[in-house]
Amino acid sequence: MTRGFYIGRFQPYHRGHHRVIEQIAAEVDELVVGIGSADQSHTLDNPFTAGERMVMITKCLADLDLVTYVVPIEDINRNSVWVSHVQAMSPTFDVAYSNNPLVIRLFEESNIDVHQSPMFEREQLEGTTIRDRMRQDEDWRELLPDPVVATIEEINGITRIQHVADTDKSGRADPE
Repeated sequence: MTRGFYIGRFQPYHRGHHRVIEQIAAEVDELVVGIGSADQSHTLDNPFTAGERMVMITKCLADLDLVTYVVPIEDINRNSVWVSHVQAMSPTFDVAYSNNPLVIRLFEESNIDVHQSPMFEREQLEGTTIRDRMRQDEDWRELLPDPVVATIEEINGITRIQHVADTDKSGRADPE
């Protein structure tokens, strides 16, 4: 049995992420999906909470013929121990999947096999582009799986993104 690990911020989980997971599913028996920056929410770059992202992803993966685990991974801002942190927060895994050069390097330095996955329609299927479309009231629904659209609508996520963009250019809460 082979268990893979795929990490992303999934802000939000989009059709590109889903296509990557569909390809990974052909290579592994089980997959751990790590939600990176799980401690971040309500900012321009990270508008959705870890719990909201867990719902989005879990609903999207329900139809796949693949055992999946969705786990939050908080930022620790110490690259030298990041892989150990991931391993402590996750079920064990045999191979990691990433296209992030730093993530690849950190896993390789820890002697973990890393596979890169193809990027799908990257010019459109990119979190920043999708969040910008949401903020500007442009078409965004077509870029996301239906369960993600439903979750964003349920939590009033567009209003959140627009409010954060209008009131908080730094991405940090204003204590005043």
